[in-house]
Amino acid sequence: MVSSTIQFVYNNQICNIKNPDPNKTILEYIRNDLKKNGTKEGCAEGGCGACTIVLGELKNSKIIYRSINSCISFLPTINGKHLILVENLISKNNDLHPIQKAMVKFHGSQCGFCTPGFIMSLFAMYKNYKKFDKEIIEETLSGNLCRCTGYRPIVDAAKSLNNKKDNDHFKKDQKNIIKLLKKINNQEIEISYKNKKYFSPKSLISLKKIIKKNPNSYFLSGGTDLSLEVTKLRGEIKNMISLNSVKELKFIKKNKNFIEVGAGVSLYDFQNVIKSYYLDFYNILKRYGSVQIRNVGTISGNIATASPIGDTLPLLLSLDAIVKIQTKNFLKSIPLNEFFISYRKTKLKKGDFVYSITIPIYKKNYFKAYKISKRFDDDISTVCASFNLSIKDNKIVKARVAYGGMSETPKRAISIEKKLNNSIFSEEIFLKAQNMIKNDFSPIDDMRASKDYRFEIAKNLLMKFFYEISTKKNIRVN
Repeated sequence: MVSSTIQFVYNNQICNIKNPDPNKTILEYIRNDLKKNGTKEGCAEGGCGACTIVLGELKNSKIIYRSINSCISFLPTINGKHLILVENLISKNNDLHPIQKAMVKFHGSQCGFCTPGFIMSLFAMYKNYKKFDKEIIEETLSGNLCRCTGYRPIVDAAKSLNNKKDNDHFKKDQKNIIKLLKKINNQEIEISYKNKKYFSPKSLISLKKIIKKNPNSYFLSGGTDLSLEVTKLRGEIKNMISLNSVKELKFIKKNKNFIEVGAGVSLYDFQNVIKSYYLDFYNILKRYGSVQIRNVGTISGNIATASPIGDTLPLLLSLDAIVKIQTKNFLKSIPLNEFFISYRKTKLKKGDFVYSITIPIYKKNYFKAYKISKRFDDDISTVCASFNLSIKDNKIVKARVAYGGMSETPKRAISIEKKLNNSIFSEEIFLKAQNMIKNDFSPIDDMRASKDYRFEIAKNLLMKFFYEISTKKNIRVN
C-alpha cells in the first residue's frame, strides 16, 4: 500500500502530516509549525550543530537514538521515527534532564545559542552508551560549535555523566514508544505538494517502477549534499526519490576477500565495520563531517555526488574499489577509477543509481590515509591522500596512490604509481616519485589553499607514507 501521509511519534503520540512540502526541512517544521524555538538555525548547511535534534528509530525491537542536523533534513524523512527536541527533555514534573543539570552545574553555557544543540548531541550519547571515554565525548561533540565557552565546561559536563544510571522519562516510557512506533503503518510514501513530488519506496521492485515513471527525479540518499540546493541556493527540488527505506540497499556483506556496502548504509554504521580492516579509513571517517552528518549520509551518496573533495573517494580509489550501478534493466560493475568523468560528472545515466560499493581486503598490504584541513574536526579537506602498497622482498609489487582536492575529480596518481611499481622500496625512489606529482595533477587556487601549497602537501604526504612504513611508526599530530 502507498500513503501520502507521513507518521512519526512526538510527545508520546503518533502525529500525521498529509502531503507535506517535500522541500520543507525538519527545522522549519519544528520552529514554524510546532512553534518550538529551542532548536536554532546557525549555518543551514550542517556545519555548526545549533539545529541538532535526535531521532529514535526502531531496530530489532530496540530504539536507536541518532543525532541529526535538522537544518538539512527534509521533513518526510522523519516518517516512522521518534522525534525528540530539547524541549522534550524536561520531565512531566518540570525536572531538568541529567544532561541539562550537568550543563548547568559545570557552566557549559554562556550566550546559549548553541546550547540546545550540544544538549541534544550529549543526549544521544547518553542514550546509546553506558560509559563515555575521551574518544566518545570528542566524537559526540565534533559537530557542535561554540564561540563562548572554550568547550572545557561542556566536556566536563559530559564526563560527569559517566556511570550514571539511565533512568530518565524516555527510559520509563520506552515500552510505550516502541508500541507506538510499531503501530505506524509501514507503508510506502508518495507525496504530492503543489508542483513537487516525493517518493519513499520500501523495495527495489517499487523503486524501479517509480524511476520508470519519474525518470527526471533526484535521488535522496542521506541528503546532506542535495539539501543544500534548497537551504543554501534557495532552489526547489521538484521530484525526489528516497533510497533510505529500500530494504535491499541496507546491507553489508563480508567475506575473506571483500566488503560490499549497500547504498542504504549510513557512514556511521560503515565506520564501525571498516575499523577492523583499515584503521586509517575509520580515522578519516571520524573526521568526515560530524556524527550528525554520518548518521544520515551514505558512502554511495559520497560516490554519486562525485565531489573532488569527497573524503572517502581517494581511499576507495587506492583500494581498487568496485562500484555496482543499478540501471533500468540490470546491475553492472565498474572500477571506481573509471566512474568519474569530470567535475561532479559520473558514468551514471538518467535513472541509474549506485547500488553498492565493493572494497577488496588486502591483509598484507600497507594502507595509509591522511586528511589535511584547516580545522581538525568537521571540516572540508584541502588535500586528502591515500596509499596502498604491496611489498615483497623489499620490492614494491603494486602501488596505488590517490588524492582528493588536487583535481576536478578525485583520482589516482598514475605517474607516481608507475615510478613506484617494480622498484626497490627506498627513500630514493619515493623522492623521485614525489617530483612527478605535476604529471598527474593541476590543482587550483581557492579559499582553502593555493595551488603551490597543495602540491607541497601532496608531495609531503607521499614521503610521510614512506617514513611511517619504513620506521613502523605513525607520524601523526593529534
